[in-house]
Amino acid sequence: MVSPARATRTRKAPTERRQQILDRAAEIAIAHGLESVTLRAVAEPLGVQPSLVHHYFSSSEALVIAAFERAISIERTTLFASEGAPTRRLATMIRRVESGDAIDLARFWLNARNLSRFRPELARAVAEQERLDRDELVAILQAGVAAEEFTCPDPLVACIRIFIAIDGVGAYANDLGDFAHPAFDHFVTDVAAWAIGLAPDVLRVHVEAAE
Repeated sequence: MVSPARATRTRKAPTERRQQILDRAAEIAIAHGLESVTLRAVAEPLGVQPSLVHHYFSSSEALVIAAFERAISIERTTLFASEGAPTRRLATMIRRVESGDAIDLARFWLNARNLSRFRPELARAVAEQERLDRDELVAILQAGVAAEEFTCPDPLVACIRIFIAIDGVGAYANDLGDFAHPAFDHFVTDVAAWAIGLAPDVLRVHVEAAE
């Protein structure tokens, strides 16, 4: 295998260099899994020595956790980026999940949760990112209730149900089989509709219209 060409090494401000390292680590994590995030793997394409990466991240574990947090924060921005009425914002999030655009994110979560079984610091980072995702979705659901678009007595309960549906579909992200069934197609939409008190067909229209 031919090694990637080394980038020309230039002197960067510490904050800029740290961000460059972090962005590269997040890219590796999403593309190849957190196990592939090492000091050397991050340093080589940047044209720097692993010791420089170690200067910014005290250990490989610190680098892995930072890469995880960076990757998830980027994906969170995309997942909850839409504006407008609460129904539109929820529908846009669901469309991204059901369209397959978020397949890499589903695989990434599976990867992080599996590794976190054996790495307590990573487990804490995973729990914190899950909390931040819940906060984002609960805010949308609370806005929907306030605008009388949704009917759910407890937005947190509705949030948990929707994320269980998303995680359930995501559990098949690594499946290489050819099994397919229409039950998969709108599963998240249908669970979300139940959770927020809308008819499934109504929410499906919004999801199909979402960009």
